[in-house]
Amino acid sequence: MNENHIQKIAVNLNIKDWQVKNTVELFNEGATMPFISRYRKEATGSLDEVQIGAIKDMLTKLQEIDSRRETILKAIDEQGKLSEDLKSRIENAQSLTELEDIYLPYKQKKKTRATKAKEKGLEPLAKIIMKQEELNLESKAEQFVKKDVENIEEALQGARYIIAEWVNENERARNNVRRLYQHESIIHSKSVKGKELEGIKYKDYFDWTEPLKKCPSHRLLAMRRGENEGFLKLSISPDQDKAIEILENQFVNGVYDVSEQVREAVKDSYKRLLSSSMETEFKNSSKEKADEEAIKVFADNLRQLLLASPLGQKNVLAIDPGFRTGCKIVCLDAQGNLVHNENIYPHQPQNEKGMAMKKIDSMVETFKIDAIAIGNGTASRETEALVKKIKFTKDVRVFVVSEDGASIYSASSVAREEFPEYDVTVRGAVSIGRRLMDPLAELVKIDAKSIGVGQYQHDVDQNKLKGKLDQVVESSVNMVGVNLNTSSKHLLNYISGLGPQLAQNIVDFRKENGAFKSRKELQKVKRMGDKAFQQAAGFLRIDNAENPLDNSAVHPESYHIVQKMASDLNCEVIDLIKDENLRKQIKLVNYVTKTVGLPTLNDIITELAKPGRDPRQGIKVFEFAEGIHKIEDLYEGMVLPGIVTNITNFGAFVDVGVKQDGLVHISKLANKFVSDPNEIVKLHQHVKVKVTEIDLARKRIQLSMKDVE
Repeated sequence: MNENHIQKIAVNLNIKDWQVKNTVELFNEGATMPFISRYRKEATGSLDEVQIGAIKDMLTKLQEIDSRRETILKAIDEQGKLSEDLKSRIENAQSLTELEDIYLPYKQKKKTRATKAKEKGLEPLAKIIMKQEELNLESKAEQFVKKDVENIEEALQGARYIIAEWVNENERARNNVRRLYQHESIIHSKSVKGKELEGIKYKDYFDWTEPLKKCPSHRLLAMRRGENEGFLKLSISPDQDKAIEILENQFVNGVYDVSEQVREAVKDSYKRLLSSSMETEFKNSSKEKADEEAIKVFADNLRQLLLASPLGQKNVLAIDPGFRTGCKIVCLDAQGNLVHNENIYPHQPQNEKGMAMKKIDSMVETFKIDAIAIGNGTASRETEALVKKIKFTKDVRVFVVSEDGASIYSASSVAREEFPEYDVTVRGAVSIGRRLMDPLAELVKIDAKSIGVGQYQHDVDQNKLKGKLDQVVESSVNMVGVNLNTSSKHLLNYISGLGPQLAQNIVDFRKENGAFKSRKELQKVKRMGDKAFQQAAGFLRIDNAENPLDNSAVHPESYHIVQKMASDLNCEVIDLIKDENLRKQIKLVNYVTKTVGLPTLNDIITELAKPGRDPRQGIKVFEFAEGIHKIEDLYEGMVLPGIVTNITNFGAFVDVGVKQDGLVHISKLANKFVSDPNEIVKLHQHVKVKVTEIDLARKRIQLSMKDVE
């Protein structure tokens, strides 16, 4: 373990060295982030998943720098140019940028103007010019005129090319120009000539200029998308004269003709080499920063979506609404199994409203339906209005459910495996119903990128996006915990320590042997080793198990502690769960050991109070305003109920029931300054909004949450 890495991470994250060291050791032993944060609090000093994730990310970056350092050392050594001083500088470099600057003069290059000039023997002349002491430069340059150098000007030009390359490769020069780019770069976007009409959606950026450091991530990604699609040209640069002045101050130190040669070489170096190199560097670094912000937005939204309120195990009738092709209806039992499906045609052109209402009423009665889920796509409002006209003989709650990603699921191999005999319309309706019952269990079957709760998710680094989203799914699944006997292999796959093969093996074991009766039985599953069992067991729940702790987040490694607590109070474990007064008598300090401290003991007591409790909030029915179905029904000043469908850095999108989400800009979210929309709203939150602007041509709705309540 690299002690320098440990110290750097600790300083950077403002935590103790031992916390970082222990966390890294746990990772090296194969522990997962959810396991470390939940069951190894004593080792980490109760670090949360965000801090543990930051340690992992920083360690990966430091290891990448080390790997590049080794490559550079080897490359220079093979050239026979690795002096002790150079080796020391490389070993002490703190960043990839610093390493690349040191390596630049030694990098194998294609033929450049400078290398061609060196081949003509002009490097000694470049050195003479660089000293800026020669008073009779022309006569000195004349000595270099020979077979492949035709005249003095050609000799001087070649020498200037060599000097320009030296300037470009000079670490101090690069750092000075880099600082200027960092503080004073301007990003400029302009339209590609002749593409204005085709790229009209980028009109805002046809002539856009602002300081790069003030350009928000969503704007940068929008401009880059416009550039990638061929409608915009982007440039990033500071004031050119200022950059050249900085370089002249470093390299030009005389007033003779020879110094003018250096001045010319410096200008050429900046315009031809340094500026393009720095522009590329800052295009990449600004993109990386924008990616990080966009990925964070997506991850935050995904977490909220995955942890959305579940209806629970109820009989559900789900409707995938449509006009011409009708509405697909499925009935699901409390376990989410498909028990019935059929079509109704209540809307244009068939308009069979009466028959549709009778069929729904009959299905509700026959299949003992508790709730109805309606997809929020085409004909959603019309279908909801129809359902609400039906006078059921029992209380049936009606919910509108997001369809984002349902079509991806219905055409996927996962859906084909689950419902090989049904078409995509049935599978899509099933997904809508199951989302109502348990959003987390259903959404894990869909590629997280397809759920559509981010900004510019297709423009960011796809590997980083996938890594972060997988981490969010894993974190969410383990935070809630899953039922070992009913969970799909797709849900089990995300449990700490499992993965696809063990998840499948658990499902196979259930089929062959029936339901698990205890967590101990997990050890009989094929390929379930001690390490995998340790990582997974605490996140798996068994209803009605003989040992009540098997349906809690208490880890099996701590069962003996709970049993000792019960024994000391002359009662059973189940009595501790049922009786708060008994739990109050427990003196936690009596159970502290070298490996188990108060953080774990407090978690145990909390879990005994509500074993297996779902941390997600209860679900609420949402209703749109009556009579509002299309954008033309809106008018400025109207106040409406809405539901938050997406959150970005610049505001929140809200569905008010007109098939087109409206934007509440960040400046309109509250009667105070808001730096992060997540401070004010959450995904699927029910809000009241005021219509402030309607653009029918562009189908844009501007909303405000100020002074509404």
